[in-house]
Amino acid sequence: MSTVFSKIIAGEIPGRFVWADDVCAVFGTIAPITDGHMLVVPREEFAQYTDAPDEVVAHLAVVAKTIGRAQQSAYGAPRAAVIVAGFEVEHLHLHVLPAWDERSLTFANARHDVPGHELDAMAEKVRQALREEGHGDHVPAALASPALA
Repeated sequence: MSTVFSKIIAGEIPGRFVWADDVCAVFGTIAPITDGHMLVVPREEFAQYTDAPDEVVAHLAVVAKTIGRAQQSAYGAPRAAVIVAGFEVEHLHLHVLPAWDERSLTFANARHDVPGHELDAMAEKVRQALREEGHGDHVPAALASPALA
């Protein structure tokens, strides 16, 4: 059975994509903890972090680092944070978000009422930073287009 993330990656459900390659896709969450909060998701479904092969985990880590740098640049954040939890969706995903302090890094701070146009703007800000840092080849042509197949 396909997860909601697989359906987003396949274009069956809309997503706000900022990155796509043959191993993973990165898109904005609908419940950001901080502005610019993104999810790094492997195309292949693994229920949790410890189920994924080492090479997939390594690739996700490198992509998360790249996304984090773009977030720091786009939002002026002193840090980029990575959270691996995965309790809501049984499909491995890394939360990458601009961070200013550890106190704010809690899902209790997730905002569930952010208007779509603001989520679009957050994703576009990260997309632009990725392009400026030379990663345009992995930024999908359109914000809402499905990631590369």
